[in-house]
Amino acid sequence: MEAFIKTNETYLVSGLCIKKSYNNANLQIQTAADNKRFICEIYEEDISETSHLNKHFRCYTNEKPYSCDVCHKEFSQKSHLNRHHRIHTNEKPYSCDVCDKKFSDKGNLNSHYRTHTNEKPYSCDKCSKAFSHKCSLIKHYRTHTNEKPYSCDVCHKEFSRKSQFNRHYRIHTNEKPYSCDVCNKKFSDKDNLKSHFRTHTNEKHYSCDVCNKEFSQKHYLTKHYRTHAIEKPYSCDVCHIEFSLKDGKAP
Repeated sequence: MEAFIKTNETYLVSGLCIKKSYNNANLQIQTAADNKRFICEIYEEDISETSHLNKHFRCYTNEKPYSCDVCHKEFSQKSHLNRHHRIHTNEKPYSCDVCDKKFSDKGNLNSHYRTHTNEKPYSCDKCSKAFSHKCSLIKHYRTHTNEKPYSCDVCHKEFSRKSQFNRHYRIHTNEKPYSCDVCNKKFSDKDNLKSHFRTHTNEKHYSCDVCNKEFSQKHYLTKHYRTHAIEKPYSCDVCHIEFSLKDGKAP
């Protein structure tokens, strides 16, 4: 009968006896049964070779025998180390045959390729919205569950996305990692840098659908819209005259 049993530091998997060595981080095969297939009852995986069994077995032991010689980060599988190492070497062996964009990881290439095919294999079981990337589905799903796993240790504000948390945290640290390569002005948020950059290029992405006037930033368009609308959200607390713009100018 196939089984997964632990007695002290001895593991039995489908007739294989594996012992954890205190002197060696690698798992050592002690004996092997005649059968060539092994079933893990916990993960329900069918493992056909002992080399794959060693790799799979680290799911339980959390052993990480492969370490990066640059930053010393450790990995349970050699393929993970190889993929990580390309961060340091900037090697990008995988390229898109449509646009020639290069990637260090094959999984990232596959994800990118869906931008060309518009394939969306991941769908939300709540609202059926489809996504091309699994991470996008996970982020979206939190709009249904209201889950906010990222919490600021300074003000305790919670966020559903790590990118939102990182952006918020810079308010406390005053970190401004994004700088304009024209005037060297620094920004804490990449979107703010993009908006600022349009002041140099005179690029105007936003246009008024009433008078067709164009603006480089969205908040300028929003401000302009009030000159067409009846909306006057600002009022003088002395005479109570209402204005559409915060600077007190009438439309």
